[in-house]
Amino acid sequence: MLLAKYDTLTPEQKEKLEIMFWYSDDLRMAHFLKEEFSNRVLKCKNSKEAKMELKKWIQLTKESKIDEFKRCIQVFNRWFEEITNANVSLHQFCNRRL
Repeated sequence: MLLAKYDTLTPEQKEKLEIMFWYSDDLRMAHFLKEEFSNRVLKCKNSKEAKMELKKWIQLTKESKIDEFKRCIQVFNRWFEEITNANVSLHQFCNRRL
């Protein structure tokens, strides 16, 4: 359930997920960041849009202060230009790198 897109879950699955979120704010935020990445960054149509959306996502991720995302932020910052200028989609890059 955590890896599935929220809008594809059944009402029962959404309810179970919300119960998990009730117990963990970090889990809620991590899921939100995953959804934001999928819904915004991975759907960019060009490099300019990708740079803008990825910068926003990185900033949101930094503000979350979730330790488990520190490495992810480092990788995205280190490879920012390569990722956003890549001929392959960000989705393909992420599947190979992360």
